[in-house]
Amino acid sequence: MSRPMFDEMNASPTEVRAHYLNYARWLAQQPEEVMASRREEAEMIFRRVGITFAVYGAKDEDGAGTERLIPFDLIPRIIPAHEWKSMQAGLVQRVTALNRFIHDVYHDQEIIKAGHIPADQIFQNAQFRPEMMGVQVPSQIYSHIAGVDIVRAPNAQGEGEYYVLEDNLRVPSGVSYMLEDRKMMMRLFPDLFGQNRVAPVAHYPDLLLETLRAVSPATTAEPTVVVLTPGMYNSAYFEHAFLAQQMGVELVEGQDLFVKDNFVYMRTTKGPRRVDVIYRRVDDDFLDPLVFRPTSTLGCAGLLGVYRSGNVTICNAVGTGIADDKSIYPYVPKMIEFYLGEKPILNNVPTFMGRNPDDLKYMLDHMHELVVKEVHGAGGYGMLVGPAATKAEVDEFRAVVRAKPDGYIAQPTLSLSTCPTYVDSGIAPRHIDLRPFVLSGKEVQMVPGGLTRVALKEGSLVVNSSQGGGTKDTWILEN
Repeated sequence: MSRPMFDEMNASPTEVRAHYLNYARWLAQQPEEVMASRREEAEMIFRRVGITFAVYGAKDEDGAGTERLIPFDLIPRIIPAHEWKSMQAGLVQRVTALNRFIHDVYHDQEIIKAGHIPADQIFQNAQFRPEMMGVQVPSQIYSHIAGVDIVRAPNAQGEGEYYVLEDNLRVPSGVSYMLEDRKMMMRLFPDLFGQNRVAPVAHYPDLLLETLRAVSPATTAEPTVVVLTPGMYNSAYFEHAFLAQQMGVELVEGQDLFVKDNFVYMRTTKGPRRVDVIYRRVDDDFLDPLVFRPTSTLGCAGLLGVYRSGNVTICNAVGTGIADDKSIYPYVPKMIEFYLGEKPILNNVPTFMGRNPDDLKYMLDHMHELVVKEVHGAGGYGMLVGPAATKAEVDEFRAVVRAKPDGYIAQPTLSLSTCPTYVDSGIAPRHIDLRPFVLSGKEVQMVPGGLTRVALKEGSLVVNSSQGGGTKDTWILEN
């Protein structure tokens, strides 16, 4: 590829970046066969533990849905303390502003009145929930658990600069892989953690439980928290079960819950038990068949009524999706200035919006150069990576965008930073991103690190596990 690259570990073919020096020296001393056996051991353990994800639309030879192991890479992504400090400040700022925005949307709409976001961008958005208008949620927090995707690309000076690629504020997944990747590295290479001061991440479930309890409507010291899962056939079921187990709370499905006298109860072997906080991993549409999709069996009839009256807290809040829609993303810097009176610490990627005639013309004329995304798309689906697409694929996508311009945005094809990665041919650079997880309860907090995803196909910029991506442990150095 002719575009300049920024490699996380190597400043040049002969120079290793300062924060990687310890690790690079260690890696150079490792026999190839030892690393190969560690790779096999990691795969065996992950398979035994069941760290897999379901692939929608994929079938095995018997016609059943397929589950895949998420490939784990042995070479960590290392971030020095000063870079993390700045990134963390930017994430706290961003998520705070996004929560202010969602509250504003469902209450006073000051940002619309001020002319910063067109009203139809909100009210005609599929993620807008009119049922939430005027509803008071605890501490005015809507996205209690946010996963913000960050990429690094070379700037004009050739140095790596961090950008926010998208905000995941509804039911962000991947934190279980972050925790399991760290556990695996500590198991395979315990000596490395003696040689490097790596900030811990294992306390994430404790912070998550603290966050969930902090927004409980109940006054009891230990409110009842549950994790609501769509069930074992969901692609992230491993994570739902894992987090429930790590927090020491019940994993429930919709059929385990019922509403009585305007409270939500869970069925137990000892009789009904009132539920105070629901960490839901079910989309809005399926939460309450009396309000949303009437055929849904994944939620609980009457749940929204209890929620609106303040007798149960749903995390993340209903209607949060209005702020992680890709058509709203370009306005986040303006939100930060409007609600907080601050300049954004983390920049957005420049974005063209199909709904704007000038942007649309540019998108259609330069589609072969751009990454074009469906505004409601996720998981790497509904997108076109122009430089990697055939002329026929570009022409086909151009017709789709022309038919529904407001359903698409486009961004320059960033040269995502690379990190040395074990592939079948040996160690080679592969493109990566980072998803830190931001928790908003009484305060906004996070564990130092996140999920580093890696595009294992050579030259690929798509890191999603559903598209063949893998994961790495993310080290934040403490000094």
